[in-house]
Amino acid sequence: MKLIPTRIPGVLIVEPAVFGDDRGWFMESYSQQRFDDGVMALGLPVPRPFVQDNHSCSKAGVLRGLHLQLAPHAQGKLVRVTHGAVFDVAVDVRKGSATFGQWVGVELSAANKRQLWLPEGMAHGFLTLEDDTHFLYKTTSGYAKDSERAILWNDPDIGIEWPTLAVTPTLADKDLKAPRLRDADIY
Repeated sequence: MKLIPTRIPGVLIVEPAVFGDDRGWFMESYSQQRFDDGVMALGLPVPRPFVQDNHSCSKAGVLRGLHLQLAPHAQGKLVRVTHGAVFDVAVDVRKGSATFGQWVGVELSAANKRQLWLPEGMAHGFLTLEDDTHFLYKTTSGYAKDSERAILWNDPDIGIEWPTLAVTPTLADKDLKAPRLRDADIY
Protein backbone atom coordinates (compact mmCIF):
# COMPACT_ATOMS: atom_id res chain seq x y z
CA MET A 1 0.00 0.00 0.00
CA LYS A 2 1.32 3.40 -1.01
CA LEU A 3 0.05 6.58 0.69
CA ILE A 4 0.41 9.76 -1.39
CA PRO A 5 -0.04 13.13 0.35
CA THR A 6 -2.16 15.79 -1.35
CA ARG A 7 -1.98 19.57 -1.01
CA ILE A 8 -4.40 19.37 1.94
CA PRO A 9 -2.57 18.00 4.98
CA GLY A 10 -4.03 14.68 6.08
CA VAL A 11 -5.89 13.91 2.84
CA LEU A 12 -4.15 10.94 1.21
CA ILE A 13 -4.44 9.02 -2.02
CA VAL A 14 -4.15 5.31 -1.25
CA GLU A 15 -2.74 3.03 -3.93
CA PRO A 16 -3.02 -0.63 -3.00
CA ALA A 17 -0.54 -3.19 -4.25
CA VAL A 18 -2.27 -5.18 -7.02
CA PHE A 19 -0.99 -8.60 -8.01
CA GLY A 20 -2.15 -9.89 -11.38
CA ASP A 21 -1.61 -12.91 -13.53
CA ASP A 22 -3.48 -14.78 -16.29
CA ARG A 23 -6.29 -15.61 -13.82
CA GLY A 24 -7.02 -11.98 -12.92
CA TRP A 25 -5.80 -9.92 -9.96
CA PHE A 26 -5.72 -9.75 -6.18
CA MET A 27 -5.33 -6.80 -3.82
CA GLU A 28 -5.58 -6.18 -0.12
CA SER A 29 -8.18 -3.39 -0.08
CA TYR A 30 -7.49 -2.50 3.55
CA SER A 31 -5.08 -3.48 6.32
CA GLN A 32 -5.36 -1.56 9.55
CA GLN A 33 -1.73 -2.23 10.44
CA ARG A 34 -0.36 -1.16 7.04
CA PHE A 35 -2.62 1.91 6.94
CA ASP A 36 -1.73 3.01 10.48
CA ASP A 37 2.00 2.43 9.86
CA GLY A 38 1.84 4.43 6.64
CA VAL A 39 -0.03 7.31 8.25
CA MET A 40 2.44 7.42 11.17
CA ALA A 41 5.39 7.34 8.74
CA LEU A 42 3.99 10.54 7.22
CA GLY A 43 3.86 12.15 10.67
CA LEU A 44 0.05 12.13 10.75
CA PRO A 45 -2.21 10.98 13.57
CA VAL A 46 -3.63 7.48 13.36
CA PRO A 47 -7.37 7.72 12.74
CA ARG A 48 -9.97 6.28 15.05
CA PRO A 49 -11.07 2.75 14.11
CA PHE A 50 -13.60 2.32 11.34
CA VAL A 51 -17.06 1.52 12.68
CA GLN A 52 -19.31 1.59 9.62
CA ASP A 53 -19.15 0.64 5.94
CA ASN A 54 -21.45 2.28 3.37
CA HIS A 55 -22.18 1.39 -0.26
CA SER A 56 -24.00 3.48 -2.88
CA CYS A 57 -24.82 2.81 -6.51
CA SER A 58 -25.48 5.67 -8.91
CA LYS A 59 -26.03 6.34 -12.59
CA ALA A 60 -23.65 8.63 -14.48
CA GLY A 61 -23.95 12.31 -13.65
CA VAL A 62 -25.08 11.94 -10.03
CA LEU A 63 -23.40 14.38 -7.67
CA ARG A 64 -23.49 13.57 -3.97
CA GLY A 65 -22.21 16.21 -1.57
CA LEU A 66 -20.62 18.16 -0.19
CA HIS A 67 -21.34 16.38 3.11
CA LEU A 68 -19.79 16.29 6.57
CA GLN A 69 -20.69 15.47 10.15
CA LEU A 70 -19.87 17.65 13.13
CA ALA A 71 -18.27 16.54 16.40
CA PRO A 72 -18.88 14.46 18.38
CA HIS A 73 -19.84 12.41 15.30
CA ALA A 74 -17.23 13.78 12.87
CA GLN A 75 -16.21 11.16 10.33
CA GLY A 76 -12.93 10.19 8.79
CA LYS A 77 -13.62 8.36 5.52
CA LEU A 78 -11.71 5.87 3.40
CA VAL A 79 -13.47 5.81 0.02
CA ARG A 80 -13.18 3.71 -3.11
CA VAL A 81 -15.01 2.61 -6.25
CA THR A 82 -15.56 -1.08 -7.05
CA HIS A 83 -17.46 -0.59 -10.32
CA GLY A 84 -17.46 2.49 -12.53
CA ALA A 85 -15.73 5.80 -11.80
CA VAL A 86 -16.12 9.05 -9.83
CA PHE A 87 -14.43 12.39 -9.43
CA ASP A 88 -14.01 12.51 -5.66
CA VAL A 89 -13.52 15.74 -3.72
CA ALA A 90 -12.37 16.72 -0.23
CA VAL A 91 -12.81 20.29 1.04
CA ASP A 92 -10.95 21.39 4.16
CA VAL A 93 -13.42 22.90 6.65
CA ARG A 94 -11.20 22.60 9.74
CA LYS A 95 -11.38 25.84 11.71
CA GLY A 96 -8.00 27.57 11.72
CA SER A 97 -6.50 25.29 9.06
CA ALA A 98 -4.00 26.89 6.67
CA THR A 99 -5.89 25.17 3.82
CA PHE A 100 -9.40 26.07 5.02
CA GLY A 101 -11.81 26.26 2.07
CA GLN A 102 -9.37 24.58 -0.32
CA TRP A 103 -10.20 21.39 -2.20
CA VAL A 104 -8.52 18.40 -3.77
CA GLY A 105 -10.06 16.11 -6.34
CA VAL A 106 -9.02 12.74 -7.68
CA GLU A 107 -10.55 10.22 -10.05
CA LEU A 108 -11.34 6.95 -8.32
CA SER A 109 -12.34 4.00 -10.47
CA ALA A 110 -12.63 0.26 -10.53
CA ALA A 111 -9.83 0.34 -13.10
CA ASN A 112 -7.28 2.41 -11.13
CA LYS A 113 -8.26 0.89 -7.74
CA ARG A 114 -7.22 4.11 -5.96
CA GLN A 115 -8.77 5.11 -2.66
CA LEU A 116 -8.92 8.43 -0.85
CA TRP A 117 -8.49 8.97 2.90
CA LEU A 118 -10.31 12.03 4.26
CA PRO A 119 -9.63 12.81 7.91
CA GLU A 120 -12.26 14.38 10.14
CA GLY A 121 -12.93 18.00 9.22
CA MET A 122 -13.36 17.46 5.50
CA ALA A 123 -16.51 18.06 3.49
CA HIS A 124 -16.83 15.29 0.93
CA GLY A 125 -18.55 14.87 -2.40
CA PHE A 126 -18.31 12.95 -5.63
CA LEU A 127 -19.59 13.03 -9.18
CA THR A 128 -20.22 9.71 -10.91
CA LEU A 129 -18.63 9.45 -14.34
CA GLU A 130 -20.19 6.15 -15.42
CA ASP A 131 -23.52 4.36 -15.05
CA ASP A 132 -23.79 1.70 -12.36
CA THR A 133 -20.99 3.18 -10.27
CA HIS A 134 -20.55 1.45 -6.92
CA PHE A 135 -18.98 3.68 -4.26
CA LEU A 136 -17.85 2.17 -0.94
CA TYR A 137 -16.59 3.94 2.14
CA LYS A 138 -15.49 3.16 5.65
CA THR A 139 -16.21 5.73 8.37
CA THR A 140 -14.75 6.35 11.82
CA SER A 141 -18.17 7.34 13.21
CA GLY A 142 -21.69 6.18 12.45
CA TYR A 143 -24.30 8.34 10.78
CA ALA A 144 -25.86 10.92 13.12
CA LYS A 145 -28.62 13.01 11.54
CA ASP A 146 -28.28 15.89 14.04
CA SER A 147 -24.57 16.24 13.18
CA GLU A 148 -25.05 16.11 9.40
CA ARG A 149 -24.26 19.23 7.38
CA ALA A 150 -23.94 20.07 3.70
CA ILE A 151 -22.12 22.76 1.75
CA LEU A 152 -23.13 23.90 -1.74
CA TRP A 153 -21.39 21.71 -4.31
CA ASN A 154 -20.62 24.61 -6.65
CA ASP A 155 -19.78 27.29 -4.06
CA PRO A 156 -17.77 29.87 -6.05
CA ASP A 157 -15.65 30.66 -2.97
CA ILE A 158 -14.36 27.07 -3.04
CA GLY A 159 -14.17 26.85 -6.84
CA ILE A 160 -14.18 23.09 -7.36
CA GLU A 161 -13.37 22.25 -10.96
CA TRP A 162 -15.89 19.46 -11.52
CA PRO A 163 -15.49 17.47 -14.76
CA THR A 164 -17.68 18.66 -17.62
CA LEU A 165 -20.55 16.32 -18.40
CA ALA A 166 -22.94 16.16 -21.35
CA VAL A 167 -25.80 16.45 -18.83
CA THR A 168 -26.50 18.64 -15.81
CA PRO A 169 -25.55 16.77 -12.61
CA THR A 170 -28.39 15.10 -10.71
CA LEU A 171 -28.48 16.18 -7.05
CA ALA A 172 -30.63 15.50 -4.03
CA ASP A 173 -32.84 18.41 -2.97
CA LYS A 174 -30.80 18.91 0.23
CA ASP A 175 -27.62 19.30 -1.85
CA LEU A 176 -29.25 21.80 -4.22
CA LYS A 177 -30.33 23.89 -1.22
CA ALA A 178 -27.10 23.60 0.79
CA PRO A 179 -25.52 26.86 1.97
CA ARG A 180 -22.24 28.26 0.79
CA LEU A 181 -19.26 27.57 3.06
CA ARG A 182 -19.29 31.11 4.46
CA ASP A 183 -22.95 30.68 5.52
CA ALA A 184 -22.75 27.05 6.69
CA ASP A 185 -23.43 26.11 10.32
CA ILE A 186 -20.35 23.93 10.71
CA TYR A 187 -19.04 24.99 14.15
